[in-house]
This record gives sequence, structure tokens and C-alpha cells, in this order.
Amino acid sequence: MITLDGHQLTLRQAARVLYDNETVCASEESWRRVEKSRKMVERIVKEGAVVYGLTTGFGKLSDVLIETDDVEDLQLNLIRSHACGVGEPFPEMVSRGMLLLRANTLLKGYSGVRRIVIERLMQLLNTRIHPVVPQQGSLGASGDLAPLAHLALVLIGEGEVFYKGERVEAIQALAREGISPLTLSAKEGLALINGTQAMTAMGAVAYLEAEKLAYQAEAAAALTMEGLRGIIDAFDEDLHAARGYHEQVEVAERIRGYLHGSRLVSRQGELRVQDAYSLRCIPQVHGATWQTLAYVKNKLEIEFNAATDNPLLFPDEDKVISGGNFHGQPIAFAMDYLGIAMAELANISERRIERLVNPQLNEGLPAFLSSEPGLQSGAMILQYTAASLVSENKTLAHPASVDSIPSSANQEDHVSMGTIGSRHAHQIIQNVRRVVAIEMICALQACEFRGVEKMAKETYRLWETGRKIVQPLEKDRVFSRDIEAMSRWLKASDVFVKMNETEESK
Repeated sequence: MITLDGHQLTLRQAARVLYDNETVCASEESWRRVEKSRKMVERIVKEGAVVYGLTTGFGKLSDVLIETDDVEDLQLNLIRSHACGVGEPFPEMVSRGMLLLRANTLLKGYSGVRRIVIERLMQLLNTRIHPVVPQQGSLGASGDLAPLAHLALVLIGEGEVFYKGERVEAIQALAREGISPLTLSAKEGLALINGTQAMTAMGAVAYLEAEKLAYQAEAAAALTMEGLRGIIDAFDEDLHAARGYHEQVEVAERIRGYLHGSRLVSRQGELRVQDAYSLRCIPQVHGATWQTLAYVKNKLEIEFNAATDNPLLFPDEDKVISGGNFHGQPIAFAMDYLGIAMAELANISERRIERLVNPQLNEGLPAFLSSEPGLQSGAMILQYTAASLVSENKTLAHPASVDSIPSSANQEDHVSMGTIGSRHAHQIIQNVRRVVAIEMICALQACEFRGVEKMAKETYRLWETGRKIVQPLEKDRVFSRDIEAMSRWLKASDVFVKMNETEESK
């Protein structure tokens, strides 16, 4: 069980909740902070003080005062009116992440909700009742209003959920688990929907997939090095240390580890003086993606533990401040950057695929890796598919954060579009995985033509496993099935993934 306190949630812990269904609870200190801020809200309402979202309307309607007797209706109306999401729902994993992150941020004690609201969020998480949240409709400021409103609907017994493999009405799933719908009180509706948890949850899922895929892209590149008899000297430790980027140094070290003992790679001047950039510059390009992943991880973990609603209450100072912590710009930039960096892994992978199948570039391998070039097309159209995915990524990688459309009668006149950026980054990663799968398929075939007995120990292990997923290209067949099979394996497998042990233990 993971104890939430609003301050220390990490990506590794989030992964355990998302992928391993680990349950959560809250620290006693966080409950004390929650109780203190709630008492402040109740005092404000009792005194009739003018505070945004407690005793006023929302957005451009913030100057409209609300009577004390109408406070509960204000919160209910807010949730219903803001549940305007459209399109396909987020994956259940993302919905689960939204529950986790919303509970964690409310435990910071700046939001003024009752304890039962947070307990209910954790109860949904622990019983695996996942709100159906449409993907489209968020501007990324004032946070993820529409997506989070769909999440909040479930707390009041409305909307839909994913529950035990089915999509059902929320009230049915709640009843089956013995959970009663809530009646939201002052500030609670606003506290539930004012935040960045949709873009951040989508970003967390995208990051965790991207991290695994970045390791696997290195393994595919190592196989290609053997298939093309690449020059190992380009991965020399001194060469990369001379530039100074530790991520570049680490990629080169891992590639050397994969290829240790290989009799397929060549030395400088043995077959040629130097390789094309897609081989020679693997550490530089892949290393730059790792730099981006480190940046994205840092921003996500800050946002995991951030107070992102409005207004925020500071009971110890007896002040309530309306601000803009809901603005998703930090995550918007991080998601755009993530998409761009991962798209580059596919770009360079596709160039390696072209070298594997092109008889003018593949160092004597059969044309398109076909056993009977001409009669059979072999891997010809696999490269087409990779090129198509790479081109699609270039469109998806256009930064969402450079756009902004004013809303709420121009009161909210600059927004982040961070949720669009997170969704696009996730789409890019799915495409990248398929490109890497194609490189794997082609590289495995190339190594067989070269002689698998000459492969390095580590890459030979990968070849053995890969051949259980995709058979050799002996005859033309429906290769779409092979691409999808390899892609599914990469998504599910931890082969060649080298996680930091100290972080895994958190």
C-alpha cells in the first residue's frame, strides 16, 4: 500500500498504482491539514465573506454573489455544466491516474474539501471503479475542467465508469461496492475540477511507456548494428566523454554492452571508414531523447505534488488567494517536448530500416531482406509503413502549447492546451513503438543472413525471444500481423529495460 501525503508521490509509485493495482491510503498529517482547511471554508461561508468559488459564481460570473442556502446547488451545477467532454474516453489507466493525482493534491490541505471527498476518490481507486472521461474538451486552463468534471460526476452518482471489464452507469458500480453518492458542499465541486490532473495523468502514462520504449529502441539499434556490420569504434567511451553529455555516454555504454563479443560488428577501416549518421550517431540522438525524458520526469513529479486549484486556502496565515496554479503551461511544454523527442527515435529508426532493406545501402544483404527478391517483396512495404508512421508523427509533434484561444468571455484569455499535447505525445509513442517493432523484425532477419552464431550474447538472447514472436521472413505473408505482434510484445515486455534500482525501491 502506498501512503499519500500530497508531497512525495513519485512516478515509480504511480506506476505501481496504475499497473500493479496497488492500493493507497493517506497519512495522518495530511488529514490534519485537510481538516484545518475545511474549517476555514465553513467559517467563510458562515460569515458570508466574498470568496471566489465559495460564495460567488465562476469564471466571468465571479462577480455574482451566491446565497448561503444555494452553496450546494452551486457545486452541483458546476459539475454538471462543466461535464462537456467529447470523443473517445481516456484509457482506464489514465482515468485511474486522475483519481490518484486528484486525491494526492487535495491531501496537501490547500483546497478546503471535506475528508470524505478524498476518501471517496481513494475508494474508487482501491475498488477499481474508473470514471469514463472523454479525451477532448480541455483547454488546459482553468486546468482540465471538462475531464475532471466527468470524474467528479461519479462521486455524486452520475456519469459512467469502467468496472470489472464493463462500461456501466456509475450508480450501478457504486451500489455493487456499497458506496453512497456524495452531496458536494462549499468549494468541493470547484476543488475537484480545477487542476491539471488529466494532462498530468495522460503525461505520466505516456512517460512510463516512453521510458521503456527508449531502452528498447537501443536494443533494436544494437541488432541493426550487427545486421549492417556497423563500426563499433563510434561507441568508444572516450569519444562520448569528450562531449560531456552523460545521457550520450550512457547510451554508448549500453550499446557496447549489447554488442560485447559480437563477431558481426566491424572496426574502423575494416570494411569502411565510418558509418552513416543513423548508426554512427545513435548515442548522440538517443542520448538527447534521454535528456528530454529527464526533464519531463522532473516536471511530472513536481505536478504530481502540486496544489493546482483556485482559490487556495492558507489556514495558518488566515488567507485565501485567487491565483492561477491551474494553468497547465509547465506540463504543456513538457508534453510537446516529449512528443518531439520520441518522434526523433522513430525518425532515426526508420532511416536504419531503410538501410537494412535497400540493396544499395545494406552491405550485401538481399534486396528487401527477401529470400527470393522479385518473386517475393520481403520487407519492402514494412519500410513504407515505418515511413508513414514517421510522417504522421511529424504532424502530431506540432506543439500544442503555441496555441491559445480565449474562453469565459475573455476572462480566461490565455490557455495552455496541455491536454492536447499529452494526448498527442501518447499517440506519437504508439507510432514509435510500431516503427521500432519494424526495425526489430528487419534487424532479426538481417542477423540471420549474417549468421546468428556470430551475434553477441545479449543480442542473441533478444533474437531467440524475438523469434518466438515473429517467424523468419521466408515467404511473403500478411506482415501487418507481425508488426502488431512485435509491438504488443514490446509494450508488455521488460526485456532490455534497465531501471534504476534505487528508484524502483521507492
